[in-house]
Amino acid sequence: MEDKLKELQAEALTRIENSNDMKELNEIRIAYLGKKGPITEVLKGMGKLSAEERPKMGALVNVIRDEITSHIEAKQKALEEALVHEKIASETIDITLPGRPVSVGNHHPLTRVVEEIEDLFIGMGYTVEEGPEVENDYYNFEALNLPKDHPARDMQDSFYITEETLLRTQTSPMQARTLEKHKGKGPVKIICPGKVYRRDNDDATHSHQFMLSDLIGTLEVFAKKMFGEDREIRLRPSFFPFTEPSVEVDISCFICKGAGCSVCKKTGWIEILGAGMVHPNVLEMSGFDSKKYSGFAFGMGPERIAMLKYGIDDIRHFYTNDVRFLKQFSVPEY
Repeated sequence: MEDKLKELQAEALTRIENSNDMKELNEIRIAYLGKKGPITEVLKGMGKLSAEERPKMGALVNVIRDEITSHIEAKQKALEEALVHEKIASETIDITLPGRPVSVGNHHPLTRVVEEIEDLFIGMGYTVEEGPEVENDYYNFEALNLPKDHPARDMQDSFYITEETLLRTQTSPMQARTLEKHKGKGPVKIICPGKVYRRDNDDATHSHQFMLSDLIGTLEVFAKKMFGEDREIRLRPSFFPFTEPSVEVDISCFICKGAGCSVCKKTGWIEILGAGMVHPNVLEMSGFDSKKYSGFAFGMGPERIAMLKYGIDDIRHFYTNDVRFLKQFSVPEY
């Protein structure tokens, strides 16, 4: 029996040494140390030994079992370390390879135009006023001289949330709110940039959502700063319920210098905004004495300015977030 145990020991140690993976090593452990293994069978037959032989044989079995167990544990550790080293080697980063370029974002063309407009008028002493896009009917219409039965409301068929709440159709409500806040005391010099919403079918030049800035300032200075010092402006009579008198403002075409081209539709002029003197009713409803105070306002869509400034032919490009379009406005690296 002793010879048989030593033979099993030598056989087991050889198999452990030659094992190449964890699965094979586990099979060896079960084969020699499991409940049906040869060492367990030897232990079961010890009852046939004499009382003198049993302790000696039991000690030998324990020694052999412990040695096989320790060799299995050592081999398992070696295999695990080999797996780790193999994984590290396969995942090594080649530091000589060129780095991958990091994409850097940039300002949207509309953001650029709005910020340029803000900087221009802040430099002339104006302040920026921003307000809620979900507006009360009173500030969006009534405080701007558009009572509930006024026909001009039909031109601003809008997104209503309740009968008295809607997505604002213009930023002029901030004019009324600001005048109200000043409690009849001037002067008031503000610009009001922000999104407005009107029901409209999306096409190349119209969108149901757009940016609009009601600016109080000098139209000619604005035109020259935005489009060049040689620009001229032209005013045409128009109608807006919140201004009296009202005008449409054109700039001389910066493409053809007034000669006539496809951009200006052969007229030499490009319409950019509407303007006028603030209507006395608007002043009175905001707490200003219209006999003492007067003012003028004008509003434009930065989309229109951006399209002209950058030569963009479709307003929908601003909102589709096509990376190919936006990359054209990346800031150059120096």
